Amino acid sequence: MLAPSEVIALGFLGSLGAGAMTGVGALGVFLVRQLSTKSEDVLLSTAAGIMLAASIFSLLLPGIDVAIEQDYASRSAVIIVLSGMMLGAILLAAIYHYTPHETLPEPSSGADSQKLKRIWLFVLAIALHNFPEGMAVGVGFANGDINNGLPLAVGIGIQNIPEGLAVAITLFTVGFSRLYAFCTAFITGLIEPVGGLLGAALVSFSQPLLPWILGGAAGAMLFIISDEIIPQTHSRGHKLWSTFSLLSGFAIMMYLDTTLG
Repeated sequence: MLAPSEVIALGFLGSLGAGAMTGVGALGVFLVRQLSTKSEDVLLSTAAGIMLAASIFSLLLPGIDVAIEQDYASRSAVIIVLSGMMLGAILLAAIYHYTPHETLPEPSSGADSQKLKRIWLFVLAIALHNFPEGMAVGVGFANGDINNGLPLAVGIGIQNIPEGLAVAITLFTVGFSRLYAFCTAFITGLIEPVGGLLGAALVSFSQPLLPWILGGAAGAMLFIISDEIIPQTHSRGHKLWSTFSLLSGFAIMMYLDTTLG
């Protein structure tokens, strides 16, 4: 039986390793040349597909499973997660409405302020998504069960690779430097060990909240996909390419989530 401090260390290190894989994916931004409008829409749509699949397979469905494991009836479990989803969407909508664009960093080339706000909300949604994933890893190690926690950490880490690439390329497309885009994407992944530490150290407290947190993160991402990314990528003459890029991103993340998650 592991000591509590050892369990906490395992949860933190496992989630740190998973989060660090975001940086591995973000390295791809150094291989990207100047992007056309069509390429921007394709990449943003692919990122939206990744987020959409992650919302369903990494957040909503696991949230329902966790709630059922907490002895909620199936109907109640679904209601809890959906309530969290709506709260997450409302929270991000409020952030979008009340956050002045002047506080957001500007790229060297300059860009439309509304577009910048959309990009930073996209980055925020990814960061919010990483927190409950980190918690899930921490909870996985909470009983000192390495055989349970390690596969979960590996699966989430692999999923973080395309997410890191999506964040970095998204920032690069609006004029930020490759180094800045990489560092920002890497930082979003470092949200995971914070969640992992909380999940492992306060499992008795975080377990009841986990379905709500998972649903909230999903709601935040779904809001960004529907309110911002899809309208933007369908408004510049590349609707068909954007649609199939979204489907491709969904397929990639669905495969990773269901086979490695």
